[in-house]
Amino acid sequence: MWDFMAVTKALADETRVRLLLALQKRELCVCQLIELVKLAPSTVSKHMSILRSARLVDARKDGRWMYYRLAGAKSPPIVRGAIEWARESLADDPQIIGDAKRLEQILKMDVHKLCGSQCPPK
Repeated sequence: MWDFMAVTKALADETRVRLLLALQKRELCVCQLIELVKLAPSTVSKHMSILRSARLVDARKDGRWMYYRLAGAKSPPIVRGAIEWARESLADDPQIIGDAKRLEQILKMDVHKLCGSQCPPK
């Protein structure tokens, strides 16, 4: 029951679904996700924390930055099914299509400059 509740809570927010689907083809740095949804770093981190708690995404830290990717093949069936359901249900959604186009532009940016401009070192 816990997995079901965590997954449905995670998918109940439009921004979290956008973030989840942005990870369909590749791992992304949190800075790239921030650039995509145009929200504060703390807000995006909170959203990613919820997705991670639901086991919909995996994360790794590299220096100061977090990198996220969709949960892998070893994730619970409910997680794999939820990701596939979101993909199929929103394949033709204008927001998701627009995000994919915007992500193409973001991926052309130097990730180190992008991260540095969003969260300069203290």
